[in-house]
Amino acid sequence: MTTLVEARRVSKIFGGGLFDRTSTLALDDFSLAFDTDRPSITAVVGESGSGKTTLGRLLLGLTAPTRGQVLYQGRDLRTMPRADWRAFRRDVQVIFQDPYEVYNPFYRVDHVLRTPVSKFHLAASRAGARTLIEDVLRAVGLRPEETLGRFPHQLSGGQRQRVMVARALLMKPRLILADEPVSMVDASLRATILASLRRMNAELGISIVYITHDLATAYQISDNIVVLYRGSVAEAGDVELVVKQPRHPYTQLLLSSIPLASTERAWIAESATGPAVQDVDGAGCKFAARCPSVVARCLEAAPPLFQTDRHRAVSCYLYRDAPALPSEAMVSAFAKPQAHGAPIPADGPSCRPPGLPRRRAPHSL
Repeated sequence: MTTLVEARRVSKIFGGGLFDRTSTLALDDFSLAFDTDRPSITAVVGESGSGKTTLGRLLLGLTAPTRGQVLYQGRDLRTMPRADWRAFRRDVQVIFQDPYEVYNPFYRVDHVLRTPVSKFHLAASRAGARTLIEDVLRAVGLRPEETLGRFPHQLSGGQRQRVMVARALLMKPRLILADEPVSMVDASLRATILASLRRMNAELGISIVYITHDLATAYQISDNIVVLYRGSVAEAGDVELVVKQPRHPYTQLLLSSIPLASTERAWIAESATGPAVQDVDGAGCKFAARCPSVVARCLEAAPPLFQTDRHRAVSCYLYRDAPALPSEAMVSAFAKPQAHGAPIPADGPSCRPPGLPRRRAPHSL
């Protein structure tokens, strides 16, 4: 088994400079690895400020960790030579949240597709480059004759985002980081973009890190899921287990906040039923101030990951009788990705909000 990209016990602290002594721990002792032998889709979810985008930037090498290492094929990104960085940029691609900010409004959309073809010598001629670009556009459900030659403002939000998916696909990467790729498009287009991501994983063997706050789409396309809270892992493992039978109080809170189309279900505001506690900053559990099950031990030391099931780990003292799992071994609790079945058409499966959309067959435990 060859590890492509690995975050090894990384932490990221912002602030604490000469003029501003306050600091923010955005990511705390986090480990995650992606190997080339088992392409998978891993969702990273959590509320705003949980560290999702910081994790993405660390994995891309756009931000250096305060502690720990981000490795590409065993080499630290901070000390890699330029030749290795070139290989890294080809193997690891990104799809950003806001497709419009990626474009230069003075260039036609062809520019974002021709540039990687030219810089990485992906085609031997202009005709070959044109054919390659048209092929990837069709692969994401776009018609080249209706897309090429236009300026960004002449395309819809969904079309602009699918062009960025096509741009990532041009490089034939082995890992794609998709940071909220469907949050700025309407519901009717989400299924198309998600279908493109699933096709890349199923048919091309590309691993995907799907960063989102949307548990419904995370459940729809991912194999495993990591729930972050204030930079720490609350729960991680098989998406079937975590979403359908959540164990951590924070995961339960996230799932209970999803509105359902039912006139009989009342809207319930968050309320802590446990004893009132001060917001924990430092030694204790970060969720203690909001947890209905908080006990004295939660305020003394942060809980480790406890492997409560074969394919699940939970950072909560409610499960202290289960074996503890080192943070760098979190992926050992992940379920093995399964075959996705028949190829998914470019226009994607139907999307049925609200509630959890249709997804592939559940994993065997």
